Amino acid sequence: MKVLILSCNTGQGHNTAGKALVEYFSDRGYTCEMRDALEFASKKTSRIVSNAYIKLATHSPAIFGLAYYAGGKISSDKHKSVVYGANIRYANRLGRYIVQQKFDAVVMPHLFPAEAVTYLRRKHKLEDVRLYAVATDYACIPFWEETELDGYFIPHEDLTEEFIRRGISRNKLIPTGIPVSKRFSLPADRAHARTILNFSGVRRIYLVMTGSMGFGNVQVLSDGLLPLCGDDDRIIVMGGNNTKLKEKLRRRYADEPRVLVLDFTREVDRYMQACDVLFTKPGGLTSTEAAVRNVPLIHTSPIPGCETINADFFSSRGLSFCLRNMGELESLVKSLTEEEPVRQKMLEAQRREINAFAGDGICDYIEVHKR
Repeated sequence: MKVLILSCNTGQGHNTAGKALVEYFSDRGYTCEMRDALEFASKKTSRIVSNAYIKLATHSPAIFGLAYYAGGKISSDKHKSVVYGANIRYANRLGRYIVQQKFDAVVMPHLFPAEAVTYLRRKHKLEDVRLYAVATDYACIPFWEETELDGYFIPHEDLTEEFIRRGISRNKLIPTGIPVSKRFSLPADRAHARTILNFSGVRRIYLVMTGSMGFGNVQVLSDGLLPLCGDDDRIIVMGGNNTKLKEKLRRRYADEPRVLVLDFTREVDRYMQACDVLFTKPGGLTSTEAAVRNVPLIHTSPIPGCETINADFFSSRGLSFCLRNMGELESLVKSLTEEEPVRQKMLEAQRREINAFAGDGICDYIEVHKR
């Protein structure tokens, strides 16, 4: 079987889910490749769209949130949106590539390529190729319902009715969970992880993640955590790709050895394994990785829109706490570091609600249903 994963660079969560699927398919001996769908328009288009998305989300989150909710209001399975119209521009080039490379299945952890292949299906193309979506947020985001695919892998069975209300057939919904790399489900050994990361003498580690875009008021959070830290504690900030944020934080904490600001790293799973509490914005992918890694989790500063919904989904099921204001910080931290029953209750909820092996479930389904 030959599989194509199509994603886009509008935030790295989609790409990370795609890479996890490449890992799962490749481990089964299948040929699997991943492409940026927008590059079938042009590399310039991909760069412009991705940069615009990141700038809007990081610099104007309120406008980003309004756009998300407006999309939800106008989104319908009765008519096609401007999003659909924009993505059909490169659909024919994408379709020719799929046919020429003889892919058996196309899996899309992003809406944009799903819109493009929907157009092709309506033109009676790609009829011999299985087409699948992977939802990477704990909500049915606007415009999924205007796509026409063979199946939709969704994050949780509790979301089934929401997707149905938006117009997607029940028999196309497969509640596998969100795929994450296999390394997040490997047995945890905190002491070993700390030794590898050179934190073996540290008492507590507070890990602060901002996402690939470096979003969130990390300075306020770090300032709030410092009074809770002893000399042997550490605050580790993952600054993502936001160079200005990292420079600002490094100047701020130049004389504070308890705060360490990291560049983009591929060892996220190991830092999660080493930490006592993880603070992160509620991206669907990072939140899932944290739950699979099974670490105490506090959600902060959602980008308005689906991340707000992700935070509500997790907190309502006991998978995380939500830091809604800094006045709650001390009590939430102490609950997870000093009250073992509270800590264990959250970890048990994560193990119960989140499928650590969603990638296997997706591969299994596609194997069984290949043409």
